[in-house]
Amino acid sequence: MLEKTQGVVLHALRYSDDKEIVTVFTASRGAVSFMVKRPRGRGGTMVRVALMPLNLLEVDMDFREEARLQRLVDVRVAEPYGSLPYNPMKQTIALFLGEFLYYALREEQASEELFEYLRMSLLWLDNRREGFANFPAVFLIHLSRFLGFWPDGEEAQVGLSEEERRLVPLMLRMDFGTMHLFRFSQGQRRRLLEVLNDYYRRHVPHFPELRSMAILREVLS
Repeated sequence: MLEKTQGVVLHALRYSDDKEIVTVFTASRGAVSFMVKRPRGRGGTMVRVALMPLNLLEVDMDFREEARLQRLVDVRVAEPYGSLPYNPMKQTIALFLGEFLYYALREEQASEELFEYLRMSLLWLDNRREGFANFPAVFLIHLSRFLGFWPDGEEAQVGLSEEERRLVPLMLRMDFGTMHLFRFSQGQRRRLLEVLNDYYRRHVPHFPELRSMAILREVLS
């Protein structure tokens, strides 16, 4: 059945010389994986650019309930980024978020509210010129609400030191509009991300160690 929807690219895995398996979180169907054949020439370049992780897309697909891999009929970048692909710090955040979201959302069902949260958050980061060092932590905190495990005070503090426990109430108060007001040291910011990563690993089945975490720690130092 032909469908039009919006989506955000989560992951691309090379399958052969001219094919990739691309996972997109769509507003209408949740996480959907496509077998994508790369056309040659200029058309192939446009498809490769469109399917970069975290791009916001308009998707035409031939969706079959019984199929593990769906057919992508057409794809277009819905809202091109102005700075996300070019700013080194934002690039690193995007690398981390792409890997994180792939594992956190690969079993998620359709949710227009969740898709809109992803869309709004990524556009906020793209448009922000400064004061976004706390973005990864704020994004993950509020993402948990859509996945059904918003941290209460006690559960979020499991395994933390006394000093780290005092950071949790501050962490839960942050949002996109106020994150620049919260001054954390480099070590505190790294530790907040580790705490959140561990929290997701307790709630999301088969959530692995993330290779991009080490790179993000360095950039946020």
